[in-house]
Amino acid sequence: QLQLVESGGGLVQPGGSLRLSCAASGFTLDYYAIGWFRQAPGKEREGVSCISITGDNTAYAESVKGRFTISRDNAKNTVYLQMNSLEPEDTAIYYCAADRRITTYRGRNTCAMIRGEYDYWGQGTQVTVSS
Repeated sequence: QLQLVESGGGLVQPGGSLRLSCAASGFTLDYYAIGWFRQAPGKEREGVSCISITGDNTAYAESVKGRFTISRDNAKNTVYLQMNSLEPEDTAIYYCAADRRITTYRGRNTCAMIRGEYDYWGQGTQVTVSS
């Protein structure tokens, strides 16, 4: 059974940090770019970050640049999102998703934060930033 499971969410004060994990089971992430998305109450789901199969290329939403870092460990079949200097505006449910890529050079070295491109989605983990 193919699954993505997020963990690491919780309640933190403004300026604090959280590290989210996305663990895959039932399939290997070696053929997938990974994206992180988030959805706040009353808002559309938006892309936060993505990482290529190789891990050498990443992208970030402007609102999180300099504060969030995405990384992956293919040996552990896991992707991470380190979130620093958290703000109340970061409060949302965070989802990870896997995008099957063709294993050309371009396919292995690019990613995109386009919801329709992703094949598998986790159930989400709540991040709340509040004093």
